[in-house]
Amino acid sequence: MRIGALIGGWWLRELASWQVFLKRHALAEATYRRALALNENDDVARGFIANLLALRGANEEALRELQLLASVRPKQASIPFNMGFIQESLGQFSEAESSFRKALELDPKLDRAWYGLGLVLISQGRPTEALGALKRNTELQPMSPYGWYQLAMTHHHLGDAAEARRIKKHLEGFEPKVAAQLTRDLEQVPPQFESLRAQQG
Repeated sequence: MRIGALIGGWWLRELASWQVFLKRHALAEATYRRALALNENDDVARGFIANLLALRGANEEALRELQLLASVRPKQASIPFNMGFIQESLGQFSEAESSFRKALELDPKLDRAWYGLGLVLISQGRPTEALGALKRNTELQPMSPYGWYQLAMTHHHLGDAAEARRIKKHLEGFEPKVAAQLTRDLEQVPPQFESLRAQQG
């Protein structure tokens, strides 16, 4: 590759990072695309393009960019994690599960991937399996309020009211707003569990 292209790509990425900082996202995306035009293997630019596409809701385009990125960076756990996040938002729960599991295969301590896996397992009607993923999330990230919230709600759905209350008490110690929301939600069945309750008759 020509030195000029390398320098040009570096300069364009620096410029785009400032545009992101200034929240000029459309301009930043165009700048990253200019960098990618100079070097189609510029995985840094491609990664930022995927993030910006997801930010503006172009999830299918973002997913395509991440799939291309995964083909050249197969050992980078953040790529399948981001794919899982987008697939979940598109309702592709089975694909999201596979992506989160791939991320965890590459980095078992990626707490956000355990959380994402827990959510997609709940969405697929597998709350007992979700418990394990959510417990691992809160072990790795003890100050994760939403991990604790989802863990409590899953215990609640499975009939373990005592454990749900224990988690609520724990949350009150460091995240009272989420604990207050949990208190309200423990009085009802959350939408993602409604179909399960119907199946149980």
